[in-house]
Amino acid sequence: MSTEVKVPTLGESVAEATIGEWLKQPGEAVALDEPVASLETDKVAVEVGAPAAGVMGQHIAKVGDNVAVGAVIATIEAGTGTAPAPAAIAPAKVVEVPAAPAVAAPATEAATLSPAVRRAVLEHGIDPATVKGSGKDGRITKEDVETAAAAKSAAPAPAVAAAVAAPAPSGDRGEERVKMTRLRQTVARRLKEAQNTAALLTTFNDCDMSAVMKARDTFRESFEKKHGVRLGFMSFFAKAACLALKDFPAVNARIEGDEIIYHPYVDLSVAVSAPNGLVVPVVRDVQAMGFADIEKAIAAYGKKAKEGTLTMADMQGGTFTISNGGVFGGLMSTPIINPPQSAVLGLHRIEDRPVVRDGQIVIRPMMYLALSYDHRLIDGREAVTALKTIKEAIEDPTRLLIDL
Repeated sequence: MSTEVKVPTLGESVAEATIGEWLKQPGEAVALDEPVASLETDKVAVEVGAPAAGVMGQHIAKVGDNVAVGAVIATIEAGTGTAPAPAAIAPAKVVEVPAAPAVAAPATEAATLSPAVRRAVLEHGIDPATVKGSGKDGRITKEDVETAAAAKSAAPAPAVAAAVAAPAPSGDRGEERVKMTRLRQTVARRLKEAQNTAALLTTFNDCDMSAVMKARDTFRESFEKKHGVRLGFMSFFAKAACLALKDFPAVNARIEGDEIIYHPYVDLSVAVSAPNGLVVPVVRDVQAMGFADIEKAIAAYGKKAKEGTLTMADMQGGTFTISNGGVFGGLMSTPIINPPQSAVLGLHRIEDRPVVRDGQIVIRPMMYLALSYDHRLIDGREAVTALKTIKEAIEDPTRLLIDL
């Protein structure tokens, strides 16, 4: 008796997805609700759970196929699941270890590597069998591959390295053609739409991080002991942004047709890195949250992004975005707004620079801030003053307490 595996409901207004990878191959044992496939939607990856226990049957859809909600993509057959996946184990091992297919080290099988991980493996020349996965169910993430590559680079070069360093042949250069994931296609389309639709402009300022860094150093241990989460810079910038958005509501608004929609709340989109690219989950009602609540929410989203468990609900909405390119070493950038939002704050790396204070040249930890905005809705005066408000609140965090 067969049980159909169908594409689940993917969220509001999402009608189809792409088969990203098969997590179970025909013949492998499957437990009830165990993930058997990963689907890529416009925003997140969604795992499809087995509707019944048994043996993985036929894959009706292939990797890369677009499938609609409710479509049948595979079958689960009745059985104990002792039959091995095709070519997964030598016949002799089947006799000696009948249960081997159920524990076939999924993290190292090519079928369980996401496109981003496969590209990283090829780029760095890493054997996935040697990489310990830190993702969900031990799956390898892009960060795991990069860590292994860094360790490999640090290791002493083998004696035969000189022989390997011969010039590459001028013939086949080993180029790889990889279809863009649905998520990457959507990111590309939305960013281009933002450029084509909005009148984008970016204003810059720099910010002395001395006061915030001192506050972090002073309260780091007691904050983490009390709240169970580290005190980061993002909560300071989130509260500073709320202060500015309250004074300049157009920066927190959006255009809909010939109307402007103003939001009396701040639903903050926070860009975080995930194995398949940058994702932007939403922390809601930030204006009513304390520092600890903000840090906990961001940390939880970061964990979900790394594990690939973000949901459509996590990504929907958002009235203003903060993107921290500084964690990757970026000195300055012009971030693109996240439609239908009208503004995005870009943070960058902190570095010691000479500045003038009271007529004296001193060294201060400085960060460039960038506010990109839709000039159709936000005037230059509003954008510049809003960014200046954020800068002043960071340079003197007391302003966050007295709403100034």
